[in-house]
Amino acid sequence: MLIGTIIAIVVIVILILIFLPASIRILREYERGVIFRFGRSKGAKGPGLFFIIPFVDKMIKVDLRTVTLDVPPQDVITKDNVPVKVNAVCYFRVMDPEKAVIQIENYKLATSQISQTTLRSVLGQVELDDLLSRRDKINKELQEIIDEQTDPWGVKVSIVEIKDVELPQSIQRAFARQAEAERERRAKIISAEGEQQASIKLSEAAEVLSKFPVSVQLRFLQTLKEIAAEQNSTIVFPVPIELLDVFIKKVGQKDNKEKE
Repeated sequence: MLIGTIIAIVVIVILILIFLPASIRILREYERGVIFRFGRSKGAKGPGLFFIIPFVDKMIKVDLRTVTLDVPPQDVITKDNVPVKVNAVCYFRVMDPEKAVIQIENYKLATSQISQTTLRSVLGQVELDDLLSRRDKINKELQEIIDEQTDPWGVKVSIVEIKDVELPQSIQRAFARQAEAERERRAKIISAEGEQQASIKLSEAAEVLSKFPVSVQLRFLQTLKEIAAEQNSTIVFPVPIELLDVFIKKVGQKDNKEKE
């Protein structure tokens, strides 16, 4: 009798040692476990330590952290018939683990596929200029549409961003020519404005100099001084007749005296 009791205790201990590790589950803070008992959902458990019934319960682990999903480049024809290749990035996370397991077979793959189709659909309805200049509005529209599609799966799409727009070589060359023409136009406008301002200043200076003729001579002498400062061997310059009036008068007076 005693031996039978000992054997029973040993068997029980062995069974406990076998089944105990299979029944203990430990999940991290960002993990949840969806429990199925005989195929029926018993809800999600975690985080921390909990127990399941071995061979009766089955647990599927779900990660609640935000997932960064790269949307591969998509060939899109815009509303104005320009072929472009666009890629994007999508950020989403599981909000309801039970729905993410029951409602969809693979929520990551499904989110990727719906992101690709939505990207092609939305960008096919916008023109190229809007695609290049109004990305914020397009990103918001993409996020709202994809989030609406994934909501029944318990998945929340928080951000969708267009990363790169690859244009055909012909369009790139056209944009380059347009940018070059725009730079030339601005340069000509700036040059014309500069000439206009310079002409105004010159006309004002000429008006001032016309009122004071002596200032013209002073300016002439100042110019001669600046030229003389250069390393020149010979300088040829015109002399205003006004500077020679004094010498002409003196020579004339001398000739008159000699005649007398």
